[in-house]
Parts: sequence; C-alpha cells; structure tokens
Amino acid sequence: MSDEPNIDRRREDRRSDFIPLAEYTVPELRKGLVTSLIVLAVTALFLYMVAPVLVAAVAGVVAGAYLLPLERWLERRLGGRKPAAIITILAVTIPLIAMLVYSWVEISDAASYLDQHRAEVAAGISAGLRRIPFTESIQPEDVAGFIAKASARAGREADEIQEAASIIGVSVAVAIFTIYYILTESASIVRYLSSKIPGRYRELTDEMSRNIKAVVYGALYGTFITQLAKSAIVLMMNLAFRVPLSVILAFISFFIGLFPVVGSWAVYIPVGVYLMVWRGSVWQGATVILVGFLVNTIFMSMYVRPKLAAEKSHVLNFYWMVIALITGVYTFGLVGIIIGPVLIAVLRAVFDTITGEARPPVLGPRASDLTPHPTPPRG
Repeated sequence: MSDEPNIDRRREDRRSDFIPLAEYTVPELRKGLVTSLIVLAVTALFLYMVAPVLVAAVAGVVAGAYLLPLERWLERRLGGRKPAAIITILAVTIPLIAMLVYSWVEISDAASYLDQHRAEVAAGISAGLRRIPFTESIQPEDVAGFIAKASARAGREADEIQEAASIIGVSVAVAIFTIYYILTESASIVRYLSSKIPGRYRELTDEMSRNIKAVVYGALYGTFITQLAKSAIVLMMNLAFRVPLSVILAFISFFIGLFPVVGSWAVYIPVGVYLMVWRGSVWQGATVILVGFLVNTIFMSMYVRPKLAAEKSHVLNFYWMVIALITGVYTFGLVGIIIGPVLIAVLRAVFDTITGEARPPVLGPRASDLTPHPTPPRG
C-alpha cells in the first residue's frame, strides 16, 4: 500500500512535460507508438479525402475571416448571428453567380457565332494580316485551319468543364459551408485553439498569430486592389476601342490574374491582336498591349501589389513581400497568395522569439522574487 502514492505520482509526472524517455515503461511506449501510427494513418487518409477541395476550403477560411466585419455589422442590426451570416454570404455569392452566368451566356454565343461563320472570320483575319508587316505571306486556308482548331478546342474545353461540374459543385459547396462555419463559430474556434496551446508557447503563438493576420490582410488587400485596378484599366481600354465582351473580359482579367503564370496579359494581348488583325488598327492594338504590359504587368503586379501588401502588414518589408508573393504563387498556385507571406511571417515570428525581440515570458519565478528583501529599519 505504501507504493501506491509513488505510482500515482509517477503517473502524474508522465502527464506533465519534460519527462525523460527512460522513465516510460514498455507498455506506455508501445501505446504511444500505436497511437502515433493511427494518427498518421488517419491524417493521411483525411488529406487524401479533402485534397480535391483543399483550395476551396482554404478560400472559404480566408473569405470567412474577412467577411466577419460585415457579418458583425449585420448581426448588430438583425439581432441574430445565423441570419446575418446567411445574408453576408448571399450578398457576395449572388452578384458573383450572376456575373458567371452572364459570362457563360455571352461566351457561348460568341463560340456559336465563330463556329457558324468560320469562312467570314477567316477572310477578315486574312485581310487584316495582309495589312501588318511580316504577316503578308499567311494564306487564308492557314487561317481557316487555325480557326477550326480553335473552335474544336473550345468545344473540348466546354465538355471538360461540364465533366468537372461535379467537383466544381462540391468545391463551391465546401467553400460556402466553410464561410458559414467561420462566420457563426469564429469565437468558439479561437477559444478551442487557444485552450490547446501550452502556456510556455503562448508568446511564440501570439507572435505568429499577429504576423499571420497582418501578412494575410496585407496580401489580400494588395491583391484585391491591384486586380481591381488592372481590371478597370482593361475595361476602360476595351470600352474606348469598342471591343466586344468588354465587361466579361474585364471580369476574366480580375480572376485570371490570381493564378500563377497567367495574368491580365492573357486578356490584353489577345485584345491587342484582335484590334490589329480584325479591325486593322495597329495603333489601337499596340496601345492596348503597351499599356497592359507597362502598367498592369510591370507597375501594378511587380511594384504596387507588394508595396501595398507590405505597408498594410507592417511585418514584411517590400523586398520580402515580393519574394513571398512571387515564389508563393509559383510554388503553391492560387493559395500561394496566402501561403507564401504566411511562411515568411512565421519564420520571422520564430526568429524574433529565439533572438528575444518578441520578449518571451519568464517560465517560473524570477531569482529576485525568490530572494527575501530586507526589512527597512524603523525610526
């Protein structure tokens, strides 16, 4: 009976931190190994399961976090969190769905026109090419063959989009439900995560949390503002030169610029070629391409976006924000807009904590607190 308090004490000690490995028994080590293997297996299966919709889930988390101010504003006026969350989601999704439907209808009409008037389009393009230097030797049959291939490719891509409708629908549903979950349960999520962090890591996690929030806000702010400005420039040039589908092209320019490699150049270069070849206006086409390249691609993407992101974050300077945005997007794709700055922000938080700039907490009483202070003499 005298050994039972010692056994209980050892068990309590093993539940605490900084226990040497030699103090664990073989059954405990076996249990830990089996538990670790189960956790790894379940985690791998979970990641495999959510891999097709991982981008949608991340987008839902980010969108939900930045829709919180609007949801809180509506909640104060409606008196309910769930109705405010639903209205917030509808306020964002309904205009987006309307624009997508409008774009699909207009693009389908344009594809049908191209398929039904191949000969007319080929003749117009051939006439335009003969007016441009170095393209006079292109024959009409070559242009007709190119148009036929483009029309067939557009049809194949439309079929592929229809085949991918299921995964697209699931991704959209995951994103919407994630946004709803973030809007309605954000406080519970924060409390749960905070309760799982040991006290000695609190300073590091607080520093990481501050850096992550700052750089995510800066990256999203800079990306949204620059994409909006670039789309406005594309729209103004399209309207000025009476380009068909002006609004849709500006809408496409906004979203296509979020993806790696491609950008608004995938819109303004074809528009410039269209103006030079079909309209026969070389100066209009050259203006669209030059303005798009110098303003949208060079100035907006390479300077304004990282500049705004760095100034809003107050964590990464201009140089590191450029590195984070460029390498993050090219490495991780669309979510690299978030992952790139977050990785560097976490690295800085760890570095600041290690070097003492983050002022980590003292884990225990100070030596001065343990030393009895002499009582001052009276009188």
